[in-house]
Amino acid sequence: MVIGMMAIEVVGGVYCPLSPRDPQHRLHALVQQTQSRLVLVHDSTRLKFSSEIILCNVDLICTVGHVNSSVVMDRFLDSVVTVDNIAYIAFTSGSTGTSKGVQIRHRNLFACIDSLVRLKLFTNKDTMIQMASCSYDVHAQEIIGALITGPTIIMLHPEGNMDLDYMVKTLNEKQISYLQCVPAYVNILLEFLRSHSIPNLSSLRNVDIGGETSTVQLIDKLYRYLPQDCLVWNTYGPAETTIDCAVYNVSVTNNIESIPIGRPLSNYQSVLLNECSQQSITNQEGELYVGGMGVFAGYLGRDDLTAKVLVEVDGQVYYRTGDLVRIDSNGLLHYQGRKDHQIKLHGQRIELGEIERCLLNITSISVCVVTKWNDDYLVAYVQSSSHMKEEELRQHCQSHLPPHMIPSIFIILDKLPLN
Repeated sequence: MVIGMMAIEVVGGVYCPLSPRDPQHRLHALVQQTQSRLVLVHDSTRLKFSSEIILCNVDLICTVGHVNSSVVMDRFLDSVVTVDNIAYIAFTSGSTGTSKGVQIRHRNLFACIDSLVRLKLFTNKDTMIQMASCSYDVHAQEIIGALITGPTIIMLHPEGNMDLDYMVKTLNEKQISYLQCVPAYVNILLEFLRSHSIPNLSSLRNVDIGGETSTVQLIDKLYRYLPQDCLVWNTYGPAETTIDCAVYNVSVTNNIESIPIGRPLSNYQSVLLNECSQQSITNQEGELYVGGMGVFAGYLGRDDLTAKVLVEVDGQVYYRTGDLVRIDSNGLLHYQGRKDHQIKLHGQRIELGEIERCLLNITSISVCVVTKWNDDYLVAYVQSSSHMKEEELRQHCQSHLPPHMIPSIFIILDKLPLN
């Protein structure tokens, strides 16, 4: 994966990660959407694609001995890559039923990594674990960021982050000093440490928590397992602002009710605008607009959507996040909620409308509503004219949606209540 990523970037291509956990129908749709000329695969993933798509089997290249053949370095001189070229495309959930391709330039990615390095979030003396799946844009920060700035990066075996015994052993044996994860994972990890009487994670220097809202209680519990000089960071950023755009160092959680998303990173600016497009005052809720060097190039092939979210404020381009935020008297940003029906579940951004449209493609379903329940599950309520079974609905979703967007519970009703 790492070699493939870097090869694509070096020759001036556009990296577009595809998750092997996604259904074949979705993978084919994403390849068509990006008009990809080539898909890098392994033996275990090549069967996910039809014969119409041109594949390059990395395992086969290594097997036939090409890995030891000489490389003519001068050939790379023919590849011209500028900071305004697209570095990667990250797909996010779309309310219209089609995923949106977020195009990130090289300069966007470099600006984000530069901002994190200025914080000394990770340095060339750190050892870090590659935690995020390729469907989560943070993996670009972990891999490309590490290769640019010099930390040692440990690659886990497939699904290794969910093997907690292996995970904790790796943290301790490899002396991991930087760890990035979502709050839900921190909760699972801490419960494992408690149940196995593991006293601490002594090598950690920085813990980067993002992707969804953290609680004071969780951070308090986390600090009990960390060395005294370890810092915990709450990071925030939509894919459209290149991974992270705001950060808060959670050094003391006493006497605070919620964890702020903090202040903009060094290469970013932010402004809060109310419903009248006027700047919000202290403690007044407003929509967060993010500007600066991390703002993306636009949605792939969707100029209409791009025009709605990239707006000019005081002569500068800002991204409309759709997040409702307030700013306190100390200049800290506090997340309040969404303007629309977008949610975060275990760090993944989900447009509930995409799931609803998937289910509405079943002809016997006339009405559908999907909600998040108890911050842990997706529940789908469907109105059906035939006697459908829950397993039929689940199989339909599994064949069209990524795993994190499949509802845990399906409730089939003769008629959905209107109140």
